[in-house]
Amino acid sequence: MSGKSCGCATNDRLSRRQAIRSLVGSSLILPGIVAELLAAEEQRKTSPDPLAAKSPHFRGTAKRVIFIVLPGGFSHVDSFDPKPKLIEYASSGKTAFDDRTLLGTIWPYKPYGQAGIEMTDLFPNIAACADDLRLIRSMHGDHNDHVQATLGIHTGSVTFKRPSIGSWVTYGLGTENANLPAFVVLAPQIPYGGSQVWSSDFLPGAYSATRVASGPEPVPNLAPRSSIQKLELGLLERFNRRHAAANPGNPALEARIRSFETAFRMQMAMPDIFDISRESDATLRLYGLARGATEGFGWQCLMARRMIERGVRFVELMDVGSSENWDAHGDMETHKPLAVNVDQAVAGLLTDLKFRGLLQETLVVFTTEFGRSPFAEGTSGRSHYEKAYSSWLAGGGVKPGIVYGKTDELGGSIEENGVHVHDFHATILHCLGLDHTKLTYRHAGRDFRLTDVHGRVVEEILA
Repeated sequence: MSGKSCGCATNDRLSRRQAIRSLVGSSLILPGIVAELLAAEEQRKTSPDPLAAKSPHFRGTAKRVIFIVLPGGFSHVDSFDPKPKLIEYASSGKTAFDDRTLLGTIWPYKPYGQAGIEMTDLFPNIAACADDLRLIRSMHGDHNDHVQATLGIHTGSVTFKRPSIGSWVTYGLGTENANLPAFVVLAPQIPYGGSQVWSSDFLPGAYSATRVASGPEPVPNLAPRSSIQKLELGLLERFNRRHAAANPGNPALEARIRSFETAFRMQMAMPDIFDISRESDATLRLYGLARGATEGFGWQCLMARRMIERGVRFVELMDVGSSENWDAHGDMETHKPLAVNVDQAVAGLLTDLKFRGLLQETLVVFTTEFGRSPFAEGTSGRSHYEKAYSSWLAGGGVKPGIVYGKTDELGGSIEENGVHVHDFHATILHCLGLDHTKLTYRHAGRDFRLTDVHGRVVEEILA
């Protein structure tokens, strides 16, 4: 049947209600079903929208987050926390650690920025942004296994399935743009822990992430298939609502129902985000992109900027997945090509956000699941190390150009101001105006929160 016969398919601006009413008297659908569709539409309009914008607990310094995670565990002593003594002791061959051998910092280091923060040249462009960074050298977690530690930095739990930090943020604040997802993950590959790292778990499914991959079709089936798609979605919603009524309290089902409406709105709004044809050559160069590029970490960073300036609340970026990543057991030199891939793009993102006045209200987070040991694995690799590692924050209300926390002369233990993953999460939420002790959700008989029963806001790093 042609779109013309229903009297509405040729006008994409018609509302869902107009489209449904136009079917009365036609052979496309029975009047009784039309009545049910109209009733379902009224129910949808009057039911609370879980993604509606919400007021924070207090006035925050940031409105949105770009959460950058490097899977595999990059080495803190070879990047943001270089150790001269580690080089000295490793070269002398002296050790008091049984049969373990120290491995010196691989890359040259020097002071950066007005504060003279020492960093290696593994990330030279990021290091050049030292005056905009709040470097934390005293991070620590609870597990040295990739899956558990990856879940820890995302969900706060290394043991149980829990909602992602992005889900908690969107649960607490809602969205700034109803036509776009509130929580987006740009990941070319599946990470350790799989999709659980961006799942809403026991939170309503509306707070799960939308994953965007690189390539010519970042979101599958984004282009509308037909001019009567609104009607198709309406029918599908009717059937889903019937199913939901027979299966109350099913968050996955409710998420699926809402996902169809979200998908339709995305078809209108998302293509504009992915169209970078109007970006200047200077902007593309900033991210290390060629015109027409549809992949690479530079593209991911540019997409993150375009998303947050259009109201996406939480954007996560991962450069790689659960293989061929930062897990340098055999040779630390494998860090170099990975660093080249992200360095210019991240520095370009910071520069672009600052130039456009977006950095002030955007919290940029740069982290990993754990660090790497000061001891050698084999001849030139390092093993997992959750006892001490580095992360940094920028924008969104943190004091720039300052180092917080301190590890010992080998980078093996924390000497001052340790920041546990729970503290890290509590501080991120605080920047957004969310009290981590009050952001709770009732599940299985008790109130859950991102930080469980732990965590403190690291007030010392806040502006």
